[in-house]
Amino acid sequence: MTAGPGASPPLRAPRAVPASRAFAWYGEAMRLWRASPGMFAVLAAISMGTELALHLLPAGGAIVAQFVLPLVECSLLYGSLAADRGDKPRLKHLVAVLGASRGAQAAVVVAGLAGFLAQVLVARALTDVDLLASGGLSDNLTPTDLVVIVSAGIVVSLPLGFVAPVALFDEPGFANAFRASVAAFTRNVAPLAVYALLSLGLFLFGIVTSGLGLLLVLPWLGASSYAAWKDVFGVASTSRP
Repeated sequence: MTAGPGASPPLRAPRAVPASRAFAWYGEAMRLWRASPGMFAVLAAISMGTELALHLLPAGGAIVAQFVLPLVECSLLYGSLAADRGDKPRLKHLVAVLGASRGAQAAVVVAGLAGFLAQVLVARALTDVDLLASGGLSDNLTPTDLVVIVSAGIVVSLPLGFVAPVALFDEPGFANAFRASVAAFTRNVAPLAVYALLSLGLFLFGIVTSGLGLLLVLPWLGASSYAAWKDVFGVASTSRP
């Protein structure tokens, strides 16, 4: 599912799309999710379980989680790709990211760290909660603080939202994955702003349902980000990553 041996093809140039396309991305996510809701939920549950287990480490678990979890969550992208090809998400997609280059893996981790660090800084500014030491976002946070902290992470992550699919499926190299994502963001601020609001609502729903809703929300977020990448970068379902 990566670029494979040999020279990589030229990196696709992002295009501008209307703001209404944000709804279409979630519509496409529903189509992909329906390929196997149960397996998508299993992948989401393993991601959630991985985060919980790492947070239980006696020291530095929250920090370790930020290096491991983004890679585990790539299973939802690979599962979405499989569904888009007429297949289904499978357990093997949990380790599919290990077949990507080290540069692609590093790009995924760094992009994920940016949003988390934004949440850490905002949480420290608003509350006495240290997300580097706590067990999760919901610990000792008021609803207002929770919304602000999650929103900060989403806002910072928006320009980097395409890093993972570009890095994994186009394999342009570490720096070029970030350049492509930022270029796509600058051409699509409006649709990505709408997408961010939709994603924020879904993520908060997942949290307030004691995490159970995340079994639905995480696959939808992964599949919609895959759909957004396809749309903005003009990727056909039959083209290669």
